[in-house]
Amino acid sequence: MAESGLLLLIAGIIAIGVLAQILADRLQVPAIIFYIAVGLVIGEPGLDLVTEETFGSALSTIVGLAVAIIVFEGAFHLKTERIKAAPAAAIRLVTIGAVIALAGTAVAVRYALDVPWDLSLVIGSLLVATGPTVVTPILKVVPVRDRVAAALETEGIINDVTAAIMAVVFFNRVSPEASVQSLEQAFVTRLGVGLLFGIIVAGIVLYLLRYIDLSPGDAPRNARLLVLAGALVAFAAANYEATEAGVAAAATAGFLLGNADIPYEDDIESFKGDLTLLVLSFVFIALASLVRVDTLETVGLAGVLVVVLIALVIRPALMLISTAGDRFTTGEKLFMSFVGPRGIIPASVATLFAVELRAAELTYQADVLLGTVFLAILLTALFEGGLARYIAEYLNVIPMRVIIVGGGRVGRSLAERLEDRGENVVIIEEDQAAAEQTRAAGYTVEVGDGTSTDVLRSAGAENAKIVVAATGDDDANLLVAQLASSNFDVDRVIAKVNDPANVDAFEDLGVRTISVGMAAAWAIDNQIERPAIAHWMTDVGRVGDVQEIQVTSKDVIGKPVREVGPMLPEACLIALITRDGETEVPTADEVIQAGDMITLLGRKESVRKGMNLVNPDAN
Repeated sequence: MAESGLLLLIAGIIAIGVLAQILADRLQVPAIIFYIAVGLVIGEPGLDLVTEETFGSALSTIVGLAVAIIVFEGAFHLKTERIKAAPAAAIRLVTIGAVIALAGTAVAVRYALDVPWDLSLVIGSLLVATGPTVVTPILKVVPVRDRVAAALETEGIINDVTAAIMAVVFFNRVSPEASVQSLEQAFVTRLGVGLLFGIIVAGIVLYLLRYIDLSPGDAPRNARLLVLAGALVAFAAANYEATEAGVAAAATAGFLLGNADIPYEDDIESFKGDLTLLVLSFVFIALASLVRVDTLETVGLAGVLVVVLIALVIRPALMLISTAGDRFTTGEKLFMSFVGPRGIIPASVATLFAVELRAAELTYQADVLLGTVFLAILLTALFEGGLARYIAEYLNVIPMRVIIVGGGRVGRSLAERLEDRGENVVIIEEDQAAAEQTRAAGYTVEVGDGTSTDVLRSAGAENAKIVVAATGDDDANLLVAQLASSNFDVDRVIAKVNDPANVDAFEDLGVRTISVGMAAAWAIDNQIERPAIAHWMTDVGRVGDVQEIQVTSKDVIGKPVREVGPMLPEACLIALITRDGETEVPTADEVIQAGDMITLLGRKESVRKGMNLVNPDAN
């Protein structure tokens, strides 16, 4: 292809990739679906827009540099605080879970496609990788609890590294030109080389960012370019030393720099994110264009069977084992079992392997490798990515996000009660020691000043329904309330008022207030006048619950309380109905209307089921 034609082709692929990303954002599905579809179309023999000769020997270099940027960017966003949200599950997913995925997939490929064990293990290794390129877009659409997101993100990033290395190790047994080396030695060598180069490059970049004058006027730009250069150098140097060690090097450098206190971090994240989207779209479309439709037909229904076994048998098995004994709900475990789409690492490595196999005249093996891997990527991205939101809503794993500013006794006690009800709670705490103590108690903590818009945004205020200002400083609580009300689409802002004289200032802003003095008085009065209910209320979350929820169910609207009552689970009562700002205890003949807020009282599980009855969309 002429140089001008190649330039036009590359520009066109990038443009199509950007349009695909925009369309994916609007439809809230992973863009990878469109990338593969476009690639299959432009790669068809009738069009001849892209062939294996289009990029020539430069293909592996282009793919390698793209993978370096993508893997580095994903690891850069993996924070230790996130991993701490589900440390045990994350570790098991990248160890026990990876082994189950490898063995299970290899067995499925071996017997469904009737290929040798060596090739089955290569395919099994590649399909261990889920990857942030497909998991992250799903988590943007489905705002699950931090512990769920942390486990899935950690699995995706780390398994990208191990999958690439394992695939190369097993490919040594398939490729006639590969060197012979023990499996353990080959794996450890590549992983060790990657870790070493990643640590060295991260250390150099960190030193330059912190201690070298980057030209004040251009410092943010220079910092971005320096980090980009570091990612590419780490990948290339490690790859030069040992094939596919570059993936581990890029991931290591990204993780270390992402968790270091580096200047211009926001600029770097923004730059890397945009660059990654461009690179990802180009590489995925280019790789998919090298896969012919008849290649997918080579594996046919047997390939579909392999993907079904991966998605519906192997994935649930490894997920249930990896999350056993942890804090995940049954719905969360099922959701995580469903979300395991494959991404860029299987696509890139499989394509490069296929090129090598075809050069060695092993065409059938190349077609089986490419066909199985791309079929798995396409089907898992299409169904798991496209249906993730609906599955999450059905399993009720999208919680109400509550942000509590202040990790003191009040904040932690409130977080305990909310989490017991299944809500997604993030505590913002400025004091490092208090934050670590709160995190050690099992809560999700954002370290920072809650009066900062950036800190609130980092904690998830853009997706929060409620923000609670619970510090011991009324001025800080007032500022938090102002920021949450004006800068974020928050349903309710509630503030603790330590000095009763400040109540009017809060209420003038429309902020719901809880006066510490009045709250104590109410609690004492309840113990005096109504000790039974007071004792029961303080035990909410253990034996009982009280919940207020809006009525939306057609099965309930228009019916009197006497008919709705028997529809509710046993030990669940309608205590109050609020309509047009007026709250009253309903009579048996009171007709429930659309939009009514009803208060349910009863045993915890009964109340939860009752909430689903009157509002099926409740989270």
